[in-house]
Amino acid sequence: MTSSLLPTYARAPLAFESGEGAWLTSTDGVRYLDFGGGIAVASLGYSHPRLVEALTEQGRKLWHTSNLFTIPQAERLATRLTETSFADYVFFTNSGAEALEGTIKTLRKYHSANGRPDRFRVIAFDGAFHGRTLATIAAGGNPKYLEGFGPPLEGFDHAEFGNLASVEALIGPQTGAILVEPIQGEAGIRVGSNEFLRGLRALCDRHGLLLAFDEVQSGVGRTGKFFAYEHSGATPDVMAIAKGVGGGFPLGAFLTTKEAGKGMVVGTHGSTYGGNPLAAAVGEAVVDIVLSPGFLDAVARTGARLRDGLLELQESHPGVVAGVRGRGLMLGLELRPPVSDFVASARAQRLLVIPAGDNVARILPPLVIGEAEVDEGLKRLAAACASFAPAPALDEAAG
Repeated sequence: MTSSLLPTYARAPLAFESGEGAWLTSTDGVRYLDFGGGIAVASLGYSHPRLVEALTEQGRKLWHTSNLFTIPQAERLATRLTETSFADYVFFTNSGAEALEGTIKTLRKYHSANGRPDRFRVIAFDGAFHGRTLATIAAGGNPKYLEGFGPPLEGFDHAEFGNLASVEALIGPQTGAILVEPIQGEAGIRVGSNEFLRGLRALCDRHGLLLAFDEVQSGVGRTGKFFAYEHSGATPDVMAIAKGVGGGFPLGAFLTTKEAGKGMVVGTHGSTYGGNPLAAAVGEAVVDIVLSPGFLDAVARTGARLRDGLLELQESHPGVVAGVRGRGLMLGLELRPPVSDFVASARAQRLLVIPAGDNVARILPPLVIGEAEVDEGLKRLAAACASFAPAPALDEAAG
């Protein structure tokens, strides 16, 4: 069948009709265990009763009102986010890319407000992914995403991820900020060490720079902490979130300290839909659940169980699995066969995983996944690995 959708995705010939918990049911009635979570979006799985209730309850009242008026749902959600983070202010968006756009504008505007508009350059990192807008592909610096779209937006320099010396070498009189993912998701679950992230904080403090974290994929409980920066002891000045905060509803945000955000005054930024009553009501329900007593501890325990199982998989299938990366329920399998082949093999076992750079399969199940489902997923991953096992050697005596 010919599709009327712009062909920018290499879509698998598979469609889903419904979901419950960590399971999706295809349009032909086959159940799949989801270890991809809609690319870390379905933080509370599918058809979570509290999210369905929040959506329908708010939907019956009011879907949208302009940001020219007070939106109580957004006020409450912003308060929850600031109370549980470093931030003083929150700006709501519809997506991660918009959250990064706002982050970049905040970084630049800060120095302009301080009388230094020349300090607009941002140091980002090789392998980064910050979105698909013209500004965010320039921040990411990936030639594959930049090609064909004209000159990249000026103002981004790229250092080696994990290498503090390469960062310091790029700091110049026009440098205003450093932008980093504490865990690079698209690049293949590359974890920034605590020492590296603390080193970035120290560089920013020494040179009068702002530090911005992109936690679009790693935030809102994904690593067993509410935000991944909590593992490191390095606190950002500005941070972008999205994906899991809406539990599947389009919602993002950037968070900032009062000082870092002082240039973002009336008229400097806006969003038609960002933080409308429907989105904010769902986001509030997600945050309430993730911050409920014991929830994050359970994520950490489940993540440890899954990681242990993946390490056993590496031990039993060394010809397929080269390594295991990540934190909490943001994990990756370093593969020897092409990741696209492995993803297809897992799908044949009715298990969904996500391809990434470095020939890595991302493992990003819903945060509500249970131990039995973790064990079932590991069995299916083992079956996928077995499909790549080399054929046994022929008995020479048999000719």
